[in-house]
Amino acid sequence: MAFDLTRLDHLSQDDLWDEAAAASYDTPGEGMFSDAVLGPTVDRLAELAAGGAALELAIGTGRVAIPLAERGVPVSGIELSAAMIERLRAKVGNDIPVLHGDMATARVEGEFSLVYLVFNTIANLLTQEAQVQCFRNAAAHLRPGGCFVIELWVPDLRALSPAAPVQVFTAEDGYLGLDVIDTATQRVVSHHVVFDERLASGGGDRRAARIGRTPHRYIWPSELDLMAQLAGLRLESRYADWSGEPFTATSPSHVSVYRLS
Repeated sequence: MAFDLTRLDHLSQDDLWDEAAAASYDTPGEGMFSDAVLGPTVDRLAELAAGGAALELAIGTGRVAIPLAERGVPVSGIELSAAMIERLRAKVGNDIPVLHGDMATARVEGEFSLVYLVFNTIANLLTQEAQVQCFRNAAAHLRPGGCFVIELWVPDLRALSPAAPVQVFTAEDGYLGLDVIDTATQRVVSHHVVFDERLASGGGDRRAARIGRTPHRYIWPSELDLMAQLAGLRLESRYADWSGEPFTATSPSHVSVYRLS
């Protein structure tokens, strides 16, 4: 029986990113919170802000916004998860203004030199229509000459078997990540299996597992570029990462900069 990749569509971001998810999201100094990841990200965003203000769509707990603000860039945010906003405000109070709303439609007052959307988050919007609307919303926040920056992964469908459309994206002690992919609809459901404390009874390495699921719609780079054109933006640059490595046919992700004329 085929896996139904639409069965989580009724869940809101508040449902998906509830208090438990928000509480476990931050990993200070490790993973995507490491200096090796955040350093190049913040350097590039500060450069693109060019002395102006920045708006982060799906700001989360402030992983990028806080160090960017510490670099002297005025940062505002939009976030749909109330639990994530609460975590952010526990860190910085109201020093970083955040609007509780949908990144595809919520409107913040003012104009920005930079709007950015990192760590694959545009894929949280589950339809092409919503993703196009997100581009239009980003463009509506930009001053003339401003830029919209997206960080997004590129699915490696060459490694996908039609008989078993599942890919392992992370396998490490305590965590297993699996993607179930439907190439006809560009839909993905990521399965996050977290292994907790060892069970008190039973032999061997038996552990309790907590499973979380998140739905996505992946976007090819060319499709992303067309969305930008519909919003009045043009592609200025595309690199494989924040450090500026060349983007190639084998790159697993990209950082794309779109400019408003």
